[in-house]
Amino acid sequence: MNLIEKGIFEGERPLYKIANVQIKHSEFLAGESAVKESRDLKVSDCSFSGKYPFWHNKDIDIQDSYFSDGGRAAIWYSSHVRMTNCKVDAPKIFRDAQNITIHKTIMDTNETLWDCENVKISDSEFKGNYLLLHGSDIELDHFKLDGDYSFQHVKKGVVRNCVITSKDAFWNTEDITVYDSVLEGEYLGWYSKNLRLVNCKIIGTQPLCYAENLILENCEMMDTDLSFEYSTVHATILNTIDSVKNPISGMIRAEGIRELILDDPELDYSNTQFITKINNEEAEEAIR
Repeated sequence: MNLIEKGIFEGERPLYKIANVQIKHSEFLAGESAVKESRDLKVSDCSFSGKYPFWHNKDIDIQDSYFSDGGRAAIWYSSHVRMTNCKVDAPKIFRDAQNITIHKTIMDTNETLWDCENVKISDSEFKGNYLLLHGSDIELDHFKLDGDYSFQHVKKGVVRNCVITSKDAFWNTEDITVYDSVLEGEYLGWYSKNLRLVNCKIIGTQPLCYAENLILENCEMMDTDLSFEYSTVHATILNTIDSVKNPISGMIRAEGIRELILDDPELDYSNTQFITKINNEEAEEAIR
């Protein structure tokens, strides 16, 4: 493997179409497409201030590097990308890419990982809106996110041990399972299909509405009013839910339901079973 060390690059395509190269302790200044159409790269201790550095690349390993705001739209149309111990302050860093692994990385980036497949993120923290729009086959573990409209239209994924603070998260998703995580933000999981939450804490108003085949196992719900509206749901909740409104069918088991709102004359509420340890008489009265 050839070595490039302590280089300073600027302008357009300074390292175009290189292969089997290790790049260390180098700076990529203003310019664009610095390492475009390249493959088999190991990049470490580098900084990127120019846009579009890694487009149409294959098999890239990036470690201990920094992408400033100028390094926007850095990794598009690429595959087999590994990013470890990096810091990113650039928007739209990933797009239309496959087989991405991100580990111990901090990102402040909007609109990233759109239309990406086979994405694994672990031990990382992200800040920014619209993460992973139209993504597929995602795996998140020990991941922290602060940003709205995340994971919309994602198909297939497993989320473990995460803290996600996000408005409108998991909208229009299909076949997502979330384990042992905190999901905080209003309007969680609307229009989802086959969303399964296991041992999770859910915080925020009007969660999980218009959902199809929604499953919650041993979850807590905090400040969650107007839950499950027009959803088909099977839920086991460990505490008292603030309010439940007009579920379509299924079973909701909880410590209690403070307010059960069943006011749509077109719904047959006998299709939904409500089981509570407290306030059970009120629940039974509401469905008569």
